[in-house]
Amino acid sequence: MIEQRPASDDIREIVRQRYAAAATHSAAGQHDEARAIETDCCGSAPEASCCGSAPVGVLDREDQVVFGGELYDAETAAGAPAAAVQASLGCGVPTAVAGLHPGETVLDLGSGAGADVLISARRVAPGGRAIGLDMTDEMLDLARRNAIEADVDNVEFVKGYLEDIPLPDGSVDVVISNCVINLAADKRVVLVEAARVLRPGGRLAISDVIADPDMDEATRTDMRAWTGCVAGALTRTEFESALAGAGLADVEIVETHRVHEHAASAIIRAVKPAGE
Repeated sequence: MIEQRPASDDIREIVRQRYAAAATHSAAGQHDEARAIETDCCGSAPEASCCGSAPVGVLDREDQVVFGGELYDAETAAGAPAAAVQASLGCGVPTAVAGLHPGETVLDLGSGAGADVLISARRVAPGGRAIGLDMTDEMLDLARRNAIEADVDNVEFVKGYLEDIPLPDGSVDVVISNCVINLAADKRVVLVEAARVLRPGGRLAISDVIADPDMDEATRTDMRAWTGCVAGALTRTEFESALAGAGLADVEIVETHRVHEHAASAIIRAVKPAGE
């Protein structure tokens, strides 16, 4: 019998525990172990895995990188310490497509070890600011350590939930995120919050996992897959609907690579209309 989808509070706590454990490993320099925790969505059936045979879960069956710091090259990682990039648990490089400019304020939802925040901080200087939002104390501690190592002073890391962003309306120019929104129980609420904190004309540029339309219900209800970026994912159509429902326009969703037999990583961009 297929189990019911877990309650939102249960999802949040399991995700928090998983990422706290990943942060602890990353802080100790054990990045392979951290990524193994993040991508532990394979279950017991190799033929249904998202990870193929790779021991740390960052490669697919064709030995292509699908998660982690290896997705960054020297140019896209500029501004962040190597340790912060190596600790990345994301499925893309949102800063590469966000079009950041000096003077802008950028918010990273689910900022983790801080790599994308620190990369953004360099790009929006002078005059700009980069804010990282995370619910996990261990990740916030790790990100602040990485910020000290990077020697940047235009960053801030705040504790909070994606569904209740602790920032005023219209306070940021750009919202980015790297494979985190799919972990939220209600993605529509997260996107509404993201739109709320964006200034009119502001931009959303995220990397996230999108589910294939035919993803089976067993995968969707698998709690382990919720913390591995698969079962919580929206389909392309659902994402487009959620973005429009949040009041965002000019939606663009471009698949970048497969991360599971039922899902792909994608760059998702949208704009808050200037008149709102």
